[in-house]
Amino acid sequence: MPRPIPLSPDLMDRLNQRDIIVFDGECVLCSGFFKFMLHHDRRQRFDFVLAQSRLGADLYRSIDLPTDDFETNLVIVEGQVHQRLDAFAAAMRCLGWPWKALSVCRFLPGVIKNPLYHLIARNRYAIFGRYDTCMMPDAGLRSRFIAGGWT
Repeated sequence: MPRPIPLSPDLMDRLNQRDIIVFDGECVLCSGFFKFMLHHDRRQRFDFVLAQSRLGADLYRSIDLPTDDFETNLVIVEGQVHQRLDAFAAAMRCLGWPWKALSVCRFLPGVIKNPLYHLIARNRYAIFGRYDTCMMPDAGLRSRFIAGGWT
């Protein structure tokens, strides 16, 4: 299981020390994950950042990921950046029961979960679709986005 990557203090300050989900706003699957989290995160633990925003690009760059192809959502919990299926597991752990049960996927061996994740990630637009433009939060949702996380 890959270890999460610590986020720099500078970036944590830009995130207001909050737990964050960074997602591809053009991807139907990724946006579906955002909507799921928005609905089930009743304690509003997470704020959000679009991968296509300047802040999103800075977060991807900080862990040496490309800023032109967002094959993974990032989930940042307590200053630690989780990627791929481990990001999903970290988010589910934070939601509590019954969703916490889905976090067991983090224990799958890397030889299974990484190829499976990459297969879906590489083909996500073909399988689930793609929005013509990046999702823009309405005024009511902007409060859940970190400043600069949707532009």
